[in-house]
Order: sequence, then C-alpha cells, then structure tokens
Amino acid sequence: MPARPADPVSPTPQQLRRAARLLRAGAVIGYPTEGVHGLGCDPLQPTALQHLLALKARRADKGLILLAADLTQLAPFMAPLTADQHSRLTQSWPGPVTWIVPARAKLDPLLTGGRNTLAMRVTAHAPAAALCRAFGGALVSTSANRSGRVPCRSPLGIRRAFGALPLLPGPLGDLTGPTPIFDLISGRCLRPGAPPRTMP
Repeated sequence: MPARPADPVSPTPQQLRRAARLLRAGAVIGYPTEGVHGLGCDPLQPTALQHLLALKARRADKGLILLAADLTQLAPFMAPLTADQHSRLTQSWPGPVTWIVPARAKLDPLLTGGRNTLAMRVTAHAPAAALCRAFGGALVSTSANRSGRVPCRSPLGIRRAFGALPLLPGPLGDLTGPTPIFDLISGRCLRPGAPPRTMP
C-alpha cells in the first residue's frame, strides 16, 4: 500500500509577508483553509473584489465570506450585536464555522451581495490565521473553484483552474470540504459542514 503523501510545509514568515504585500497591492491569491483552498483579496478594494468574482465566474449578488484571525479584525464589518449573538459567535470561534452576521451599513455590495448581512469566520487554521495577521485584517475567503465546480484541494488544482495565480503554500485543515454556514439571527444551518478527513 503506498504511503500517504506528507502534508505541505507551513508557510514561512517570508512567504506570508510576500502574500500580504500582494494582497495590499490588490491581488487575488490562493491560500489553504480548513478544508479546501480559498481565493482571497482585500475586502476594501473594489477592483480586487471584481477580479475575484470574474475569476470564479460568480454572480455579484451571492456575496462573499470574510476570514479573520480574531474577532477584532471583523468588528469593522459588523453591525452592533446583542449579548446573546456575541456569545453565540464566541462559542464557536476560533473554529471552522461560518456565520451570516448583521453587516455594518454602507459596505461594498460585492461583499454583501446587496444584503444587510455578511458571512464571516474567525479561523483556527494556523496558515490562514497567520495570513490574516500578516495582512493586518480580515480577508475575503471564497472556495477556489469556478462557480458550480468542486473546490480545489491542491495547488495543482488551483493551477489547472486559474493558471499562474499567486499561491500561499501550506497544509489544509482536517475538513474534507467547505465549512458549515449558520445564520446568526435564527441559528438555522444554511450549509452543512464537510466531515473531518479520516486519519490513517
């Protein structure tokens, strides 16, 4: 039986700094998340958002997800929350759970899809969290795939789908697919989560 391939090595500080510079310059990059590779950009740069949506052939009214290393990085994008709503978030964060949260007014509709809510997550996945810290804020995090296709789970998959897109190396997390999505107001599950991968 062939040996299981070794996980990719975590990104170096130099690789993280380079990725952060690219993001600040308006680039879209690929990077590892909890279960699949993601595409990310600066959520405050409209041209970067437009480029990301074009790469994915994704409709602008679907909205995007923000990923952060801590709740402070998401605060500029959130409307005021009740104590119960805040508690619900902090019980599952940091962790592989995405919440649809009331959004701050006047955010770019490319982020929100034109709604008054925004999907967001505080990740516990070390490479993704390190990228957010190197960048200095929350990042867009949408699965690395053309709309309607299976998300990429390898750098080779990203190359095949998107060509020479900048890519931060690093291992994926333990999930076998995207994270679950819940609505913060109702508590309802909008997308079931992928199960963890089985370890040998």
